[in-house]
Amino acid sequence: MEIIYHGHSCVQINNIIIDPWISDNPMCKTKLSDIKVDYILLTHGHNDHVGDTFELAQQNDALVISNVEIAEYFEELGLKTFGMQPGGQYEFDFGKVKMTPAIHGSSYTQADGVNVPLGLAVGFIVTIDDKRIYHAGDTALFSDMKLIKDIDVAFVPIGDVYTMGIVDAAECVKWLQPKIVVPIHYNTFDLIKADVNEFKNMLKATKVVALGPGERLNSL
Repeated sequence: MEIIYHGHSCVQINNIIIDPWISDNPMCKTKLSDIKVDYILLTHGHNDHVGDTFELAQQNDALVISNVEIAEYFEELGLKTFGMQPGGQYEFDFGKVKMTPAIHGSSYTQADGVNVPLGLAVGFIVTIDDKRIYHAGDTALFSDMKLIKDIDVAFVPIGDVYTMGIVDAAECVKWLQPKIVVPIHYNTFDLIKADVNEFKNMLKATKVVALGPGERLNSL
C-alpha cells in the first residue's frame, strides 16, 4: 500500500485521493498532471478540500465519492459520482468506504462568487485488504470518536481555529488508539500554525508520523 501526503488535508492512498487541493495549495509539491487516480473522496465542500476535483476527475475519468449533495453537484457537471451519507458503507473494487460524522461546515464558493451549501461534512474509514485508514476530515472533537476502533492509520487535523487544535486532537487519538497517527490541516497558512512536536509530546504511547508534502508513509 502506498500512502502519500500532498499537504493540508490531501492524502493519496494507492489509486484513491482524498480532498485533492493541489494546484493552489501552497504546501503541495506535486503537479496535478502527475496524479493518477481512479477515485476521489471529498470530506466536505470547502474550496481548500474540493480543490481540483473537477479537473482531476476529468483527467483520470475518476469516480467522485462524497455525501449525496456533493455527488449530485458534480454529477450535474458531468462527472461520475457516488453519493453516501454518514453511517453508510459501500464496497468498491479497491475495498470498503465507511462515511463517518464530522462537525464542520460544508459549502462551495463557485468561480462566479456564488456560495453553494453542500450537505454535511464527513470523515472516511477506508479499508483495503486488512488495513483500516481513518481520515477525520475537518472536524471538532466529538465523543462518538470513541466508537471508531481498529484503526491502522489515522489522519487528524491539528491546526485549530477551523478544526481541532493539538489538545483536542491528542484526546481524539487517545480515544481512537491507532497504530499510527499523521497530523493534517496545519501550517498551510498563519492562522492554522501548530507545533507538531508539542502534539507528539502529548502522545508518548502513540507513533506520530509528521509527513511533509510529497512524503510517503512507509511503515504501514
